Amino acid sequence: MSVSTPPAEKPVPAASAHTSQTAGARRDGRPRRGVKPSRILLVALLTIAALYFLLPVYWLVVASTKSSAGLFGTFGLWFSDPQWLDNLSKVFSYGDGIFWSWTFNSVLYAGVGGALATLLAGAAGYALAVYRFRGREAVFKAVLAGVLLPSTTLALPMYLLFSKAGLANTYWAVLIPSMVSPFGVYLCRIYAEAAVPAEMLEAARVDGAGEWRIFGTLVLRTMTPALVTVFLFQFVGIWNNYFLPLVMLSDDRKYPITLGLTTWQTAADRTPELYQLTVGGAFLSILPLAAAMLVLQRYWRSGLTQGSVKG
Repeated sequence: MSVSTPPAEKPVPAASAHTSQTAGARRDGRPRRGVKPSRILLVALLTIAALYFLLPVYWLVVASTKSSAGLFGTFGLWFSDPQWLDNLSKVFSYGDGIFWSWTFNSVLYAGVGGALATLLAGAAGYALAVYRFRGREAVFKAVLAGVLLPSTTLALPMYLLFSKAGLANTYWAVLIPSMVSPFGVYLCRIYAEAAVPAEMLEAARVDGAGEWRIFGTLVLRTMTPALVTVFLFQFVGIWNNYFLPLVMLSDDRKYPITLGLTTWQTAADRTPELYQLTVGGAFLSILPLAAAMLVLQRYWRSGLTQGSVKG
């Protein structure tokens, strides 16, 4: 009895195998990856956006190293006879060291005002998220209305109010409005609803903890990402605030950096030296903002992503 053997398969030529692999599939069956045109376009747009935001900062760094003559007589995007330390020393020594006063005032307004605004926003947001009381939604809608209301529209009424109270041209005239953050209350309520579990609060109450102790020890720690986010927004907003100090203050020793540099720029037509001092002061004014952004960046991102999702 003869056994028939099946015909042997013809070997696939190497060129054909290479052609089949390059046709769009790898050996594991997944499609071969390549650089997509959409990704190239996205990278190009992000690069343009980064240059758009970083170019003024680069120009400010370069300009802060030049003399008053070099500021207008040399190419703006490259160094020419750098004298950075000498320029910065003139900024701090001009006008009997008034820039030191402006720096202290900005740190006071932005640091203390931002911290108190964050604490009040955290307490208000937690209360609106956890406690049930009559008029809660009406209060929250009023807070949302405050988010949409431009702060410049309130400057003149607040000035009249502080003038009647005898607080105009004082530190309180800038500090008290800086302690209010409707956006912070909104963000803290959304975050508290998502991140503060009711079981943890009930367990703390069963153990005998009071409401203030619960808020100070458990809630503030749980809401740290949202609180850091609120502080960062409030700090930057107060530091860059110009209109409110302009309306409230008349003593230049109480000015923040933003308003003080504006007075230098206004007087630069009569005193050309102030052009360079204004540029140097502007460079120094962005250093605290950059430091705060770098230090608090990870809390800021986590606060926005976690606090915006109710889970």
